[in-house]
Amino acid sequence: MSQWLTAPWYAERARPSLLTPLSWLYGGVVALRRRAYAAGWLTSVRVPQVVIIVGNLTVGGSGKTPLTLYLVEALRAQGLKVGILSRGYGRSGSAALVVSADSDWCAVGDEPLLLARRSGAPTVVARDRVAGARLLGELGAQVIVCDDGLQHLRLARDLQIVVIDGTRGFGNGRLLPAGPLREPAARLAAADLVVLNGAARHASLAALPGGAPLLNMQLRAGLAQSLGGEGARGLASFAGSPVHAVAGIGSPARFFATLRAAGLELIEHPFPDHHPLTPAELDFGDSLPVLMTEKDAVKCTGFARAGLWYVPVAAHLSDADAQQLLRCVQDRVRAVATQSRSG
Repeated sequence: MSQWLTAPWYAERARPSLLTPLSWLYGGVVALRRRAYAAGWLTSVRVPQVVIIVGNLTVGGSGKTPLTLYLVEALRAQGLKVGILSRGYGRSGSAALVVSADSDWCAVGDEPLLLARRSGAPTVVARDRVAGARLLGELGAQVIVCDDGLQHLRLARDLQIVVIDGTRGFGNGRLLPAGPLREPAARLAAADLVVLNGAARHASLAALPGGAPLLNMQLRAGLAQSLGGEGARGLASFAGSPVHAVAGIGSPARFFATLRAAGLELIEHPFPDHHPLTPAELDFGDSLPVLMTEKDAVKCTGFARAGLWYVPVAAHLSDADAQQLLRCVQDRVRAVATQSRSG
């Protein structure tokens, strides 16, 4: 149902929609809010730490989480103390919480739990991102990487990175609810860096607005990891017979394409983003392996069993793009440190 409702969002061309007037209303509210911050009617709060936003302009997955993990690892390799901040979409509470590897995903959210487990970096979830940033400061973070939060203007930021899905692009180019855009594509002009996830296949990406440097990112699958204590396997080892493929992410098709590229024959089971999987939904009445995303896997800890596997993905950039990304971040870190000393 969810895919059927959002399919028109990612069409190559916008079609007439009864929701268009609501998009105009939504766009007016977004513009008014941004103008209020620019005029000082609403105030952004600056924290002592360097704040980096990894966000997007569209609803659903674009590759922000893998890029966040990549950036955290690169910065920690430079000796910086890095923390991760997320809202924790869909979690049961709103207060600022520190996420640990054994946190309940219902309390902290699926993506923050994934981030905490994979990175080992201090991770905080908070609806009030200023409160979350302050908590990370108390935990010793020098740099805060926000997974999402581009539209959360209350927290002042030092660097804005916008991630775009090359397959889905800006969709039909319309704002919510007639299209997938949270903000107009012209918002790219305010970005410091734009990262394109995969090749630019969608027509909306023929001419990107704004003059921010454009970097390219590829997501590469790692070894499939067993949820039932069976170790790890290369994806190619699942070829030769069908497998069940489960994906409750923003773009299930991207995960399915990754598995097909490894030569697997799939029985697809797409679910809405952040869907709370149940044991019954993973029982297909046969003994075929079930491969899922890592984000789905964090929700299955309580009923892990043999036959369930998850496939982690990692962001990869060319040497030149990786150097440009790190150089841009390092410049901001130095600039903030200089301002702090002079202040």
